[in-house]
Amino acid sequence: MGQSFSEWVSKASNFVWGPPLLILLVGTGIYLTVRLGGIQITKLPYALKLAFSKNQDQSSKGDISHFQALMTALAATVGTGNIVGVSTAVVLGGPGAIVWMWVSGFFGMATKYAEAVLAVKYRVTDERGQMAGGPMYYLERGLNQRWLAVAFAAFASIAAFGIGNGVQTNSVALALKTTFDVPLYISGILIMIFTGAVILGGVRSIGKVVSYFVPVMIAFYLGSGLIIMVMNYSLIPDAFALIFSSTFSAEAIGGGAIGAAIRYGVARGVFSNEAGLGSAPIAAAAAKTDMPGRQALVSMTQVFLDTLVVCSVTGLTLVMGGQIGTGLEGVELTSATFELFLGPAGGYIVTIGLVLFAYSTVLGWSYYGERSIHYLFGQKSILPYRIAFVLVAGLGAMTTNLNLVWALSDVFNGLMAIPNLIGLLFLSGVVIAETKRFNQQLEIENRKVS
Repeated sequence: MGQSFSEWVSKASNFVWGPPLLILLVGTGIYLTVRLGGIQITKLPYALKLAFSKNQDQSSKGDISHFQALMTALAATVGTGNIVGVSTAVVLGGPGAIVWMWVSGFFGMATKYAEAVLAVKYRVTDERGQMAGGPMYYLERGLNQRWLAVAFAAFASIAAFGIGNGVQTNSVALALKTTFDVPLYISGILIMIFTGAVILGGVRSIGKVVSYFVPVMIAFYLGSGLIIMVMNYSLIPDAFALIFSSTFSAEAIGGGAIGAAIRYGVARGVFSNEAGLGSAPIAAAAAKTDMPGRQALVSMTQVFLDTLVVCSVTGLTLVMGGQIGTGLEGVELTSATFELFLGPAGGYIVTIGLVLFAYSTVLGWSYYGERSIHYLFGQKSILPYRIAFVLVAGLGAMTTNLNLVWALSDVFNGLMAIPNLIGLLFLSGVVIAETKRFNQQLEIENRKVS
């Protein structure tokens, strides 16, 4: 019975994450890109300046700064997918999968922008004076479809315990066990302590921790990858040539390889940056901002940093290493590649990166799940949820096999996207109107400066 159930869950996961959803996710991004006039190009410099400015908005309504909201969202998305997901994509789809990861990331920036506009516009103040927003609120208040809002919140709250918690802490514990021989129960106890210490303080506590933790974490991993590229710069042109030839050559198109590249490149790109899934706008809604468009631009940079920067470093390094197709996959392929270039230290870098990325995902998703549970059951559910989340974090670390949990959470993670994308498409007119309003405000601000 257990095996047949596992097979059923695996089939459900393949169905949910099949071509229809991937086409809908990327198609929504293309549609929004056209309607927004390529905002991910025209406004990216300003968006990055806004995200990393020292003068963050502190006077507007909200619980955390632009930067803290961005770091909370990055904490959730810069995870095992940036290390394991990219290597899986290039093994199953070939080097050409990286191009389609870039494509999904580019159009995903427009999707993420739209999500954040709606999240801030339709957010509410809860009974404790904190901001509450995300797809459940714009589906209910903007689209007047509470049943879709409830469906999204239910899917998100379940996914939070799996893909945002247990499977992540399991990756941490197994990596520490393999590399440093740390017993699983020790990892479990430490994870519970560190997770509980942060999330029991709520979004302000999470925002403060990730605003320091996430930049250091990304700089550590990115810095290592960039060192490899600088030391082996002569391999970079050939790596790009292989990536593009694997994508657009007559052989790739005629042999059907392009289909696999698109499927796995897009899937892993979306899986990494979560554009269209509806998770990140929950963090965007907590930001201190005077207009939806301003925070939306900051949120848009999350996809740029996650997919077009971090995933690209992993992907290029893997292609430069030339070990794709040797039978290695997942974290083993990434570790072997880093070791090839940096010696034994490379393996330690990947392990430490995996631990930091997975732990940050737990912190980010703890907030997504909390807001979803709050929407469904109110303030009284928050403390029990936080306690349960901490316990699941520890149990996940101490379990040796979470394949079924991973597959189940994968299903619910994908199901989140369906009500969210319905909301984005039907409320796209609101996104356009808010964008025009914000652009007018920017013109006024620019005139004052000049």
